[in-house]
Amino acid sequence: MTETADFPEPPKPDGWLSESELAAARRRMPLVYVDAVPVRVDDSGDVVAVGLLLRVNSVGAMTRSLVSGRVMYHERVRDALVRHLEKDLGPVALPQIPATPQPFTVAEYFPTPGVTPYHDSRQHAVSLAYVVPVAGDCEPQQDALELAWMTPEESCSEQVQVEMTGGQGYLLRQAMAHVGRLP
Repeated sequence: MTETADFPEPPKPDGWLSESELAAARRRMPLVYVDAVPVRVDDSGDVVAVGLLLRVNSVGAMTRSLVSGRVMYHERVRDALVRHLEKDLGPVALPQIPATPQPFTVAEYFPTPGVTPYHDSRQHAVSLAYVVPVAGDCEPQQDALELAWMTPEESCSEQVQVEMTGGQGYLLRQAMAHVGRLP
């Protein structure tokens, strides 16, 4: 009879949870996230384009999304923003994080729809949301199929808004209102 060996999970960097640890944490407490709206600005600092990612969700539908992800243990918010922007937009996106980043809003995602405009069936998450100018070349990375640059008006159109899920369309409209570009 042949016995099988149980191999331990490979070590994770500090601050990373195994899949089972993450699932347990998601059931017990809110997690901290960042949401980033990547934008292009003109010479006077006005937002002229918004970058939206095209992804395939878990049921195979095409959706538009913002850059989003968890803040790791012992990670500064600015470092989490840079990490997620580079992970989704590429290593030469050149995000311009201000010296003192201030979110334009705090989005509270709940697993129960309707509590807030934001919904995430996996967890309760609190997300700090930022508008982040990017100056470099951006290419979709990871699971993103495309990065589309749209005018602020196009990004807030009904056609684009219906392609966004979990309240990210609402968050995008808040971002454009914050920078004075809501149509």
